[in-house]
Amino acid sequence: MRIAFHTLGCKVNQYETEAMKEQFKAAGCTIVGEEEAADVYVINTCTVTNLADRKSRQYIRRMKKKCPDAVVAVTGCYAQVKPDEVASLDEVDIVAGTGEKNNILSYVQQFMEERQRQKHIKTYDELTSYDDSGIITSMESRTRAYIKIQEGCNRFCAYCLIPFARGHVRSRDPEDITEEAETLIGQGFKEIILTGINTALYGTEEGFSYPLKPDEEADGLRGIEIIIKRLNELQGDFRIRLSSLEPTVINAEYVGRLMKYERLCPHLHLSVQSGSNHVLRLMNRRYDRDEYLEIVKVLRDFDPLYGITTDIICGFPGETEEDFEDSIDIIEKVKFCKVHAFKYSRRQGTAAALMEGQIPGEIKNQRSDRLIEAGEKAAAEFMESCRGAVRPVLFEETCEEEGLITGYSDNYIKVYARGESGDLNSIRRVKLLEKYKDGMKGEIE
Repeated sequence: MRIAFHTLGCKVNQYETEAMKEQFKAAGCTIVGEEEAADVYVINTCTVTNLADRKSRQYIRRMKKKCPDAVVAVTGCYAQVKPDEVASLDEVDIVAGTGEKNNILSYVQQFMEERQRQKHIKTYDELTSYDDSGIITSMESRTRAYIKIQEGCNRFCAYCLIPFARGHVRSRDPEDITEEAETLIGQGFKEIILTGINTALYGTEEGFSYPLKPDEEADGLRGIEIIIKRLNELQGDFRIRLSSLEPTVINAEYVGRLMKYERLCPHLHLSVQSGSNHVLRLMNRRYDRDEYLEIVKVLRDFDPLYGITTDIICGFPGETEEDFEDSIDIIEKVKFCKVHAFKYSRRQGTAAALMEGQIPGEIKNQRSDRLIEAGEKAAAEFMESCRGAVRPVLFEETCEEEGLITGYSDNYIKVYARGESGDLNSIRRVKLLEKYKDGMKGEIE
């Protein structure tokens, strides 16, 4: 069989698609590009916004039109949260929730035999144990590899469906994480990115335990720090990056403990969501503006060029102009190296959907434009502060412009430099010289 995968959404979805690909390849299937003709299309969906739902439906219809006899299997968060809506689409043959991704291969094989439409969904209360997908041995990228360490969330932010889509917090066995990291490092990957639905919640669920090594116990290690320490001690030429940490879970003291691990990149995606304490309370974010800025201070005291990326939502119900200006202000204060700006998306089933003070679309559009503008200005200022600095860069690919290669610095700046193919998939020290395209141009030392 020829199998095509289409993935929407987060890094966890990307990882899980790779896990599904390995299962299909082990069964003798051929993986083809998502726009190629295939016998089976597996769509790994997202539901963080209404737009994500719509994109999923569009791809389903387009591929079924391209290959009318193909089997269409839809999994992921959209399938989990709205299984009946997905199943009602004429083009869909198999609906499988987030807790069923490991079974997609068997469901496809079953459909091939019986030709009966299927729907497989575990309830929220059934999503309580970590489903091991095996050890991933490869990734589409040949330089950076994601490792999923955790599933689920119990924060229940007022705007977010993800706890309902992903279930209870559950953590992956640290031995499996370490084994997968060693495998990927042995395959030549130079960057290991730890990801999860809420990575800061790793190891926090009731009943989760693992044997600590004597030095770990003596140091009082807990949660994700245990994983970082164990990976930090592995042999090889590689670095570690955290995909994100939630300020709803961690504080400045905890972040400060992570600074001692030399392989850990000085970059963190730290979602602020709003610069207004009023809006943060409405969102049920469980921290305030000052607590967020305390974490930022710890990071920048450790390294003034520490890269911080973030998400900010505008147009949340009840957000006043003063609240919005607080978000602009925090962008200017922190000087994020990247701001992901989102217009609030009203999601049925969340607390925010029932709130008064829903913001008109026109105002959300105006605020989004200003967020993007402020984010771009902050990124430019951050990169200007990096001018003349020497940073390690992992080069990943060649550019259209002859002789240029590109990759990311440890603090998450996209860097362009003159180099050769032999420089790819290697970490080089680069002097950053000037703003260039969506990053900076530098010179390899």
